Amino acid sequence: MTEQPTSGIDRSLAARLAASRLATRAVMVVERGWPLILPLLIVAALFLSAAWFGLFAHLPDMVRFGLVALFGIAALAALYPLRFFHLPTALEIDRRIETANALLHSPLRVQADKPGGAPGAFAQALWREHQKRMAAKLGSLGTDLPATDVARRDPWALRSVAALVLVVALAFSYGPSGGRIADAFNAAGMRDVVPSRIDAWVTPPAYTGKPPLFLTAEASRQNTAFTVPQGSDVTVRITGGTNVETLAYLEASGNSRDIEADASKEPAAPASTAQQERPAARQFNGKLIADGALVLKSGSDELDRWSFTVTPDTAPQISFAGEPKRAVNGTTELNYQIVDDYGATSARADFALADQQPLGARPLYGPPEMSLVLPRRGAKNNAARTTKDLTDHVWAGSNIKLTLEATDGAGQLARSETKNWVMPERPFANPLARAVIEQRRLLALDANTRPRVLELMDAITLRPEDTFGSMTNYLALMSARSRLKLAATDDQLRGVVSYLWEVALGIEDGSLSTAEKRLRQAQQALQDALKNGASDEEIDKLMKELRQSMADFMREFAQRNPQGKDGPLPNDAQVLSENDLKRMMDQIENLAKSGDRDKAQQLLSEMQDMMNNLRTARRQGPSQQDSELRKQMDKLGEIMRRQQEMMNDTFRMDQAQRGQQGQDDQSQEMPGEDGQQRQGNNGTPQDGGRDGKPMTPQEFADALKQLQEGQGKLKGELDKLNKNLEGQGMEPNEGFGEAGRAMGEAENSLGGGQGGAAVGQQGRALEALRRGAQNLMQQLQAMQSDEGGGPIHQRGDGRDPLNRPIRGSEGPNPDRSEVKVPDEIDMQRAREIIDAIRKRLGNALSPEIERSYLERLLDLK
Repeated sequence: MTEQPTSGIDRSLAARLAASRLATRAVMVVERGWPLILPLLIVAALFLSAAWFGLFAHLPDMVRFGLVALFGIAALAALYPLRFFHLPTALEIDRRIETANALLHSPLRVQADKPGGAPGAFAQALWREHQKRMAAKLGSLGTDLPATDVARRDPWALRSVAALVLVVALAFSYGPSGGRIADAFNAAGMRDVVPSRIDAWVTPPAYTGKPPLFLTAEASRQNTAFTVPQGSDVTVRITGGTNVETLAYLEASGNSRDIEADASKEPAAPASTAQQERPAARQFNGKLIADGALVLKSGSDELDRWSFTVTPDTAPQISFAGEPKRAVNGTTELNYQIVDDYGATSARADFALADQQPLGARPLYGPPEMSLVLPRRGAKNNAARTTKDLTDHVWAGSNIKLTLEATDGAGQLARSETKNWVMPERPFANPLARAVIEQRRLLALDANTRPRVLELMDAITLRPEDTFGSMTNYLALMSARSRLKLAATDDQLRGVVSYLWEVALGIEDGSLSTAEKRLRQAQQALQDALKNGASDEEIDKLMKELRQSMADFMREFAQRNPQGKDGPLPNDAQVLSENDLKRMMDQIENLAKSGDRDKAQQLLSEMQDMMNNLRTARRQGPSQQDSELRKQMDKLGEIMRRQQEMMNDTFRMDQAQRGQQGQDDQSQEMPGEDGQQRQGNNGTPQDGGRDGKPMTPQEFADALKQLQEGQGKLKGELDKLNKNLEGQGMEPNEGFGEAGRAMGEAENSLGGGQGGAAVGQQGRALEALRRGAQNLMQQLQAMQSDEGGGPIHQRGDGRDPLNRPIRGSEGPNPDRSEVKVPDEIDMQRAREIIDAIRKRLGNALSPEIERSYLERLLDLK
């Protein structure tokens, strides 16, 4: 009787055997197939590495196609070993399992084997028992690893090189220069014919003030011809593309200039995935010097073209707008014009000594440095003005050659004409201070004159009790002498020169009050702040200090110079009130806060000049010549007044004789309290006769005779005045000569009874006197300017000796800084006078001479 195994045991054994056989089959397939497929994988890895490294993108089409063909042939050759591959059989799998698990007597194959011959019942039972015992050995079956035997075929492990290159190429392909697999199969004409993005722009030089010009903007695509300043930078950036683009500039003259890509502008290694996906960028930079065209190409294909007209940058021009000037305190003032197409960037004054220096001279100082203020944009005539105090320089008082220089943004230099000039120096009133300054100048201009300077110092200090008014000044000068004698280097000599300047200032300004010192310090501090661009808070602080020091100075000045102490002020004295100074300081502060600091600095300099004039006028009185000139000017004003009255009297006498004096003229007759008619200034009756009746011929002849005598006397006074002016150094005045001739003609006309002709001749004489007065004022101003005394003396009421408003332009005049607005009474009176003149002029019966006179009053001609 045969014993059958339980169904559970058979099912469990069958499941284990199936799993073990499946795993062993996979191991055997890998073991047999890996050596056969490895050549194909190596060929594929090399192909992918070449593609990802971008090798195919940089090769010509023929070379690239040939390389791809070689890879194809190698791939086909690598497929040949696969023909030897065959799948493992069931028997081979069972043997591999038994071998792997070290099973004896083939227990796995026994389960599927059968006994030979004709089995009987006993034999069958015995075989089943044998299978059962062999099955017991199959409790746990394992599988071994594949044995490809590749190491024996590749003992140098070259297969790992291909794998490493593949991994590196994969990482490189994500970079900006990485390639693609499609590059191996696409022709060059199919890859980025036009760069993905082209950006081009022109940046003009900064000093031109012009904005950049974007060539690839939509607004610029309509016009490919552009006008740019010379020296502009052109930039072309290409993002993506084939990296073979070229840029060239074809000049109009035929020259071609290649513009290379700037390697420093290429982007660095990407730091993020978004940057890794961004295409590569190349940037070209060049300058536009001449007219031409900018051409961008990719290989032989032209991608874009831009034409440029380059505007040349002309050299600047600088010239003097007048002679160099000086203020009372010696401040240098230069007026000039700078012309440049884009404006100059810097300007300076170049000083050189005009006098020949001794042979072998060793100067301690070079020329002074003076930078010039540039004209403001839009300034009239490109004019500018610069003032600087150079009185402390050792060249002060020397003959110099002055040349102005200007430089534009392109570095082009321009020079003006050279002017010979005496460099302003500080006026020292103290003789001892002047002597010290002269010694300082000798030593500074030539260090070899040190023995000479020591001798001069010894001469000055020989009798100190007679020379020095203060022991402090004597000790200071002796200290300077000791320092000069012990000086061994040029630096020590320069220290002595600086010390001598301080000694001279101490001698000259020893009596300078504390208030004056604080005022000078406050003015200089504000001047420096405006020049250096200080903040508004600092300007406010310095303005407060200036106002306080100005108030202290004016208070001290009033105490030291009380009104009427030295007698009444002369007619030419300039009255400067505290309100005028306050108004000027308000203007300086407003200009500084509004941004116009150049104007504020100029106004502050003018205020300093006014204060210097005030201090100078306090120390120095008017000269005798000035007094004589003022007297002559007063006489001239009196002559003009009398000529005006005489012309009016002549006109009335003529009208009275004609019997045509109307009601308007009669209304102007003002009899005196005694009932007699009023007499004119020249002793002639002002009305037509006594009691309003017309004058008789005899009375008219007597009146004309009186006018004739008065006119002759007035002409004699004018001739005498003219001779006195010429005797005081004034040039002959054509206006006075013409006035004298007109007066003579009027005198003859009055003698002949021709009153109407005399009126016209007297009018011409009056007009000539006015022109002569103007010419005389100009000569006086020129004389005063040459003497360094500033503008001509002015009356305290803001009028000249002829009682006319002053219209000078040299510096601010506090008395005319604001225009007086007429009040209502003045305007009403003016209207009444104009209406009366117009009414009289509208009378058609008025004679021609009267109409001419009235038209002159209304200034219709």
